[in-house]
Amino acid sequence: MLRYETVANPELAAGQVRVAVEVAGVHVLDTVLRRGVEGGPFSLPTLPMTPGREVAGLVEKAGPEVEPAWLGRRVVVHLGQANGGYAELAPAAAQRLHEVPERMPAAVAVAMIGTGRTAVGILERAAVTASDVVVVTAAAGGLGTLFVQEAHALGATVVALAGGPAKVAWALELGADIAVDYLLDAWHERVRHALARSATLVLDGVGGAIGRAAFDLLGAGGRIARFGWTSGAAAQIRAAEFAAHQVTDLAITGAQLIPRQAELEAAALDKAAKGAWQPFVQDYALARAADAHRAIESRTTTGKVVLIP
Repeated sequence: MLRYETVANPELAAGQVRVAVEVAGVHVLDTVLRRGVEGGPFSLPTLPMTPGREVAGLVEKAGPEVEPAWLGRRVVVHLGQANGGYAELAPAAAQRLHEVPERMPAAVAVAMIGTGRTAVGILERAAVTASDVVVVTAAAGGLGTLFVQEAHALGATVVALAGGPAKVAWALELGADIAVDYLLDAWHERVRHALARSATLVLDGVGGAIGRAAFDLLGAGGRIARFGWTSGAAAQIRAAEFAAHQVTDLAITGAQLIPRQAELEAAALDKAAKGAWQPFVQDYALARAADAHRAIESRTTTGKVVLIP
């Protein structure tokens, strides 16, 4: 349903700038909205529309009530409820802009403005320590790669779950102590055999059978941070099971993070600027946006997916 077309340049309302897009981010939520699935954090858009909520580039025009000083500056911005990122020119609210740190590639800035800010919020809630044994589902994805790096840096034991040998190898390069291919039969038994003790924390955005099996790796007093279900369904875990296993459910929603979005975005950009986080980026030409969506939906991507106009 995505078509590469020529449309009129976007007009600017008061308080908006127009960004000449260098890189646009692609999020799994974009694929959900494109399929017309209801019930997510964003309402379904009116068609036709240009998808995309994350862009980096140069401010080439300032609308009414915008400081002229923004003109010509290299910025990154999350468009929020708006769309329009999959384009050469994108309108954005000036109040949401962040200047891209010096020498930071635009693709890294885009990875931080959406995926990075989410990672900061989840990790704060999870409160990872050096004594933790952390299981990361989808460890080769945009969020997962950041989780592995941060948990490793904090001194935790990191168990990475990824789909396929290449992704398993990548997770080990990022600092995972144990990496297992969840496409193999009885992968959870491989994890149990490799671990000297039970897991203390699960960071799960996959849900389904993988999220369920990851939950079963937790010992008494463990915790699980659940923030999505890219498998298409949440892990089936009854409330009574949390009590019986003495596991804390850290369910994390976008509604909890959105009020702090500017703070979380700035923190994520700072992480990347200091070299603490090095996101892996997989890029597609803007004209191949549909291919990027197919790759995300088939779970063949690694790291953050971006489009280059």
